[in-house]
Amino acid sequence: MSHLLDTPNLTDHDGFYAELLAAHKGLSEPESHALNAQLVLILANHIGDRQVLSEALVLARKV
Repeated sequence: MSHLLDTPNLTDHDGFYAELLAAHKGLSEPESHALNAQLVLILANHIGDRQVLSEALVLARKV
C-alpha cells in the first residue's frame, strides 16, 4: 500500500494553475463545479489506491 505524497511534486505549479483556471473560463458556477468533480474522479481513477485517496480527503478537509 502507498501513502499520500504531501510534499511538492509538481514541476510547473504556476503553469498547471494557469491551465486549470483557463479550463474554467467561461463556465457557469454549476459547470465549473462539474469540471472539478470530473477532474477529481479522473485523477482518483489514475491513482487507484483507496488508502491514498482517503488520506487525500482527510488532508483536503484540513486545509
